[in-house]
Amino acid sequence: MREYAKAGVDPNKIRVFERVMKGIAQRTRYFPESRKVMVDPRAHSAGFQYVGSKRHSWGTTKEGLGNKNWLAEWMYGFGDRKPHYWEIGIDTVLMAANDVITSGALPVLIMDEVSAGDSDWFLDEARARDLGEGFYSVAKMIGAALGGGESASLRYLVNPLPPVYSAPVMSASVVGIICPTQRMIFDDVRPGDVILGASSSGMHANGFTLAFNKVLTMPDEFMGKLPSGKIIGEELLTPTRSYIGLVEALLDDSVHVSALMPGTGDGVSKICKLGRFTYRIHSWVAVKEIFFFMREKFGIPIKDCLTTFNWGIGYYIFVRAGGVYRATEAARRAGFELIEIGDVREGDHQVIFGPENDLILEPPSE
Repeated sequence: MREYAKAGVDPNKIRVFERVMKGIAQRTRYFPESRKVMVDPRAHSAGFQYVGSKRHSWGTTKEGLGNKNWLAEWMYGFGDRKPHYWEIGIDTVLMAANDVITSGALPVLIMDEVSAGDSDWFLDEARARDLGEGFYSVAKMIGAALGGGESASLRYLVNPLPPVYSAPVMSASVVGIICPTQRMIFDDVRPGDVILGASSSGMHANGFTLAFNKVLTMPDEFMGKLPSGKIIGEELLTPTRSYIGLVEALLDDSVHVSALMPGTGDGVSKICKLGRFTYRIHSWVAVKEIFFFMREKFGIPIKDCLTTFNWGIGYYIFVRAGGVYRATEAARRAGFELIEIGDVREGDHQVIFGPENDLILEPPSE
């Protein structure tokens, strides 16, 4: 055995994972052609070019997954013994893809990073294929190709909390095309704007540190059940919802969008980041069982719930008052329901959450 492998980094073990991912990448290479973008996925880089005739721009962002895949490892080792990395692959990409579309950039290229604390993690081919199929599913869903990624063994840096002995840190960057350039979205929220909301599929990938802290106090932990009979771990692992189709529909219908915002970190209070206004929320979606469970079972104050979890809204769309009908109709045709949940007003920099007795949510610290 080479000295490097003895020290904890064995390239031969990592190559098992890389071989699987290379095969997945090749299967996705033609997805961006619907946006007239050609991608050549390679081991260490990916070439891409627009082959259409319109003026265009590019957008890009990188986002980390957070702690969610720790639960996938727990379920694999101590729960239902299934990898659950199909869900994690979707989550990892959509954390970045749902962000890049806020500029009007539609995804065409995905670059992932998976960094584990030991080389042995990469040896499990069943888990690698589950993750790869998750990457494939989300790439097809959003019309992007999976390019070269990074697979690293970081023995001195990545050390998960017990009982999980190995769980990688995961992230993705996504490149998107804005075509034509006039479709670029600039944050231009003003008093009088209407706030529309698109529902989430569940927890998405935010608030898991709090969820873990609470569920681990239960006798059956993540194999415990919700009142409906659903297994808590499985419900928490429900994949993030993609909003790429929603935004593409709004752009295709020339809806004037003041701003877009994913309902991720900081929960409902995150919308304060769009400007120093009062954001009045007067209506809300039906809150999913997992959120009620977290509040009722563990006594989490509603203010903490609203500033930690997405609480049922996964995406916010801000439009001028005269554009509400056009936006909701464009969304409906694309299979999304947009609900008018509030408006923007002059006033203190805060969110007033009407459905909870006008609870005031302060803006996240900057």
